[in-house]
Amino acid sequence: MEDKKEKTGDAAAAALPVAVDDKGGREVEVSLCAVRLRPGQTPVHCDAGDIAVEDGEWLVVRLEHGLEVGVAMGGARKVMLKEGCPPVAVERLASTREIELYYQNLDHERHARAVCLELIDELGLEMKLIRVERQYEGGKIIFYYSAEGRVDFRELVKRLVSSLQTRVEMRQIGIRHEARMIGGVGNCGRELCCSLFLENFAPVSIKMAKTQNLPLNPNKISGFCGRLLCCLTFEYDTYREIASELPSPGKKCDTPYGEGRVTRVDILQQKVNVALAHGEFAEFTRAELSGEVPVGGKKPAGKKVVNPSEWQPAWPGDEPEAEKGREKGGNGRTGGREKRARGGSGSSKGKKKNSVKKGRRKKRKKRPDRKKAGSGQPGKKKGKG
Repeated sequence: MEDKKEKTGDAAAAALPVAVDDKGGREVEVSLCAVRLRPGQTPVHCDAGDIAVEDGEWLVVRLEHGLEVGVAMGGARKVMLKEGCPPVAVERLASTREIELYYQNLDHERHARAVCLELIDELGLEMKLIRVERQYEGGKIIFYYSAEGRVDFRELVKRLVSSLQTRVEMRQIGIRHEARMIGGVGNCGRELCCSLFLENFAPVSIKMAKTQNLPLNPNKISGFCGRLLCCLTFEYDTYREIASELPSPGKKCDTPYGEGRVTRVDILQQKVNVALAHGEFAEFTRAELSGEVPVGGKKPAGKKVVNPSEWQPAWPGDEPEAEKGREKGGNGRTGGREKRARGGSGSSKGKKKNSVKKGRRKKRKKRPDRKKAGSGQPGKKKGKG
């Protein structure tokens, strides 16, 4: 009998589709489906196994703390996952009684939330209640809250236990987890990544925004929670890998036209703007700087092809005589316009304006003398005489 059991187990293991990835790890095919345990929460991906799951199906899922009931968000799909990290398993299809108990738990959560908010106001605690979760079996209620510091909620817990007649647990969360539980829409117009698919929060730094040439405006690189955007980590490794092959801004580099200094780097297009001698600017690709592609060969996009041996910078003073005359205003039309702009024309309007201004200045000088003359006789009116 033992031999038959061993053979049966080996046959079942061999029947599972197994693959090997590039790194040598084993992958197993899993029937994966997304299950939403509560309205507005992030779905949990579960292994449906042999259960035929359809969209909107009620399922019973086994989590770390026990059983939970949820709704399937779409049908199950065959996915290859690494061996050793199995997802949450689906126990069975939910019965009518289990579905009724699910809605009863939601009503208990709303009641517990209202009671907790009332007690927080009564006790004057500086805390913000975020979410209330009641376990499916009804053994415990968890209150998630956020606060700037430590909160003494011992009296609050005593009153909650006496009012709800169940075990109570208080969990303090950070501002990122608060945004994840509340949810919302980001600057990109899509649902927040943390509330949609992110499981863990990776560390984010301002260096990631600088590497990707993003504006360092806090309003543009900050998320709903006020911290740096989580999506800055998505493409940071790609930007850093490409930037390692390009010269940094401000450093000197050798170009086909001589030595220059890098002014700007376009990481995605792998192009570099270089300031050459005497104020000349040129744009080169990474292949042109490294010598893999000659500059005098195929014409790059948006850059004039010049043979490096024949290239000469535009030195000041090398312009033709005709261009010098135009710049100095040798043409009669341009010279007349410059004179008019300066006010050199002898028109009568200009003389009248100058004479009026001079008259005003003289009158302003005489005003203090009149006041002095009339100050000694307060009874007489001021006159021209």
